[in-house]
Amino acid sequence: MSVINVKAAGSCKWDEVSLGEIMIRLDPGDGRIHTARKFDVWEGGGEYNVARGLRRCFGMKTAVVTAIVDNPVGRLLEDLILQGGVDMSHVKWVPFDGIGKASRNGLNFTEKGFGTRGAVGCSDRGHTAVSQLKRGDINWKKIFKDEGARWFHCGGIFAALGEGTPEVAIEAMECAKENGTIISYDLNFRPSLWKSVGGTKRAMEVNRTIAKYVDVMIGNEEDFTAALGFKVEGLDEKCSSLDPANFKKMINQAVKEFPNFKAVATTLRAVHSATYNDWGAILYAGGEFYQATPREKLEIYDRVGGGDSFASGLAYGFLSGLSPQECVEYGAAHGALAMTTPGDTSMASLSEVKSLVKGGGARVQR
Repeated sequence: MSVINVKAAGSCKWDEVSLGEIMIRLDPGDGRIHTARKFDVWEGGGEYNVARGLRRCFGMKTAVVTAIVDNPVGRLLEDLILQGGVDMSHVKWVPFDGIGKASRNGLNFTEKGFGTRGAVGCSDRGHTAVSQLKRGDINWKKIFKDEGARWFHCGGIFAALGEGTPEVAIEAMECAKENGTIISYDLNFRPSLWKSVGGTKRAMEVNRTIAKYVDVMIGNEEDFTAALGFKVEGLDEKCSSLDPANFKKMINQAVKEFPNFKAVATTLRAVHSATYNDWGAILYAGGEFYQATPREKLEIYDRVGGGDSFASGLAYGFLSGLSPQECVEYGAAHGALAMTTPGDTSMASLSEVKSLVKGGGARVQR
């Protein structure tokens, strides 16, 4: 039985709603950004990836709240989002000024890496439309009270985008909490986003304020350290050895300081190379710890979005009333599968996730 009291399925229009930026990802495939002559195009964003995973893999009704400039690039983004099945009725469309001086759509150039060459991300997302959102721009009452949402997801990437975005996140969470919606938040610390606005100090101020509204807190070791200030002992600089015991100590600190956390989840990753990672996860819920089946030297095709797919699998478990052990297993399995395909978003099916949770392998399916 689930330890989180989620509204019943069918009682709301939305199973899940995400707030965040969605960018165009330009992918050089097996090559490098600086030598590329062509790019594959995907869409992606930390918060959006959760909504898309819940929709495409797990068959749930999801929507995204964001802002997009109304030009051909924005309409390309729309086309990609609609292919993923995520509802866009709460997207704020911003007029195009002809050159993108007032606002623009974000681009994310990403190499997936291979072997000793790690993944590389180069964002081009200054003064994007979504970074300029402010309190009052979104009708949260319509989403959480009139239509209803069982789950709301946001994250530290959105909170870092602009001066007003932390307040937009808090405004959304206040309304969500008033209407009984479960709130999840992925810390997703990105040093590059905070660099020009106060660095780690500002990130910690913002995220610790937002944390007071959160029911389900998600992150990895760097997130909990840099964004919330909880030290992880025994973790070397190369992240080559992750001891679950140290993470349990960290989570205990977090729950003690933020008793509103109904659940805390963290992924466990040891990077042997860009191609081989150890992968696992821990969930704290109902006063107990639950660890997903560890996967040693998991082969990685594209690691971007693995944590987001973990978050969507975890949310699916809670939304479906699964046990905490099942929740963390579904999250870890979905994250593992998402990293076997290109792009930020999951291409896995629910049957594949269930099979992997049960111990299924990579035999040919005919």
